[in-house]
Amino acid sequence: MNNFIEELRWRGMLQDMTPEIEEHLTKGMAAAYLGFDPTADSLHIGHLVGVMTLLHFQRAGHKPFALVGGATGMIGDPSFKSAERNLLDKATLDHNVACIKAQLSKFLNFQEGSANKAELVNNYDWMAGFSFLEFIRDVGKYITVNYMMAKDSVKRRLEEGSGLSFTEFSYQLIQGYDFYYLWKNRNVSIQLGGSDQWGNIVTGTELIRKMEGGSAFALTVPLITKADGSKFGKTESGSVWLDPEKTSPYAFYQFWLNVSDEDAAKYIRIFTTLDRNTIESLEAEHAQAPHLRLLQKEIAKQVTIMVHSEAEYEMAVKASEILFGKSSTADLAALDERTFLQVFEGVPQAQISKHDLETTANVVDLLSERTGNEIFPSKGEARKMIQGGGVSINKEKISDPQQVPNFPLLQGKYLLVQKGKKNYFIISIK
Repeated sequence: MNNFIEELRWRGMLQDMTPEIEEHLTKGMAAAYLGFDPTADSLHIGHLVGVMTLLHFQRAGHKPFALVGGATGMIGDPSFKSAERNLLDKATLDHNVACIKAQLSKFLNFQEGSANKAELVNNYDWMAGFSFLEFIRDVGKYITVNYMMAKDSVKRRLEEGSGLSFTEFSYQLIQGYDFYYLWKNRNVSIQLGGSDQWGNIVTGTELIRKMEGGSAFALTVPLITKADGSKFGKTESGSVWLDPEKTSPYAFYQFWLNVSDEDAAKYIRIFTTLDRNTIESLEAEHAQAPHLRLLQKEIAKQVTIMVHSEAEYEMAVKASEILFGKSSTADLAALDERTFLQVFEGVPQAQISKHDLETTANVVDLLSERTGNEIFPSKGEARKMIQGGGVSINKEKISDPQQVPNFPLLQGKYLLVQKGKKNYFIISIK
């Protein structure tokens, strides 16, 4: 078995752990779980640290459990949140859980026949039949209010937030019971999580000790931040999701491609499975020519392929090259509509009918009057720039102002016009 703790340590993925966990992991295959909040139908890249932790755990020969909080998702974890979350109904939660499992399957081996196959569990399955009176009688009596109040996540909400409902206050007790249940029924001896979860996790180890006299272990990974102090995984347009419908593979690839050198050195250890020698060689190569952004390109490649596919990665690379002029009409045509529109997001669009396009005499008319003079204000200006070699349509240079505009349509309905080096326009044919 590989040394799981040592793997996390050199990757910069180890924050805190309970004593004797390393010794425990040398005794044979262990089982650990990590929880995911199912309040959305997709994970985002903030979840990837936890996913990679489970991946390394499984690669080390141990058995990973991914717990989705179908029950706790109805409550909301107060840990370092400034306000109470909206509660979700069961149908929505069931949908979210199914989507999350599909995403986790890209990282973890859930296949039958493997001794350490990953399993997905839902705490709704054992909490749904638990009455409130049973819970406070059988579980609540083991943990004091003083113990719960001492947790940093609770203290912080009481001091800085808008108060804490009893519903949220009970969260750590329910998460603690999850650990106890999996320890007792599934032989899970370790809980993994982000450093903000330490208080909730050790509540579980305390319950196991008090209810059964048993021992269990905890390990947390650091919360990832960006070098400039801003929140990791957030962009101007919001979270970076794993679902391609929420964040396109192109935008996903671009996020990793644009991280700083300082962040890239940290992220390549955390978000890829590349080995230490490969990473150190890449770092040395990057240091010789930082302008080539080798680390960023490798991270973007590895993570995009893991989350999406090699085909989506190759399309994202092609799409990225289009903006830098290293592309052809064939490259443009190879993009799907979603990626095409993502690449040219914010580019001005002019709309004309198919009939108008087919009856337009020449490209000068198309680029001026037919498109409402949005691309060129006059025929004269269009003609002059075409003759000067400054106009391309679908990446093909236009040299004859009288050329008939019978260009093949990109994605069946677009023409891409380029004025000079950097000015793009899209003609949308309806």
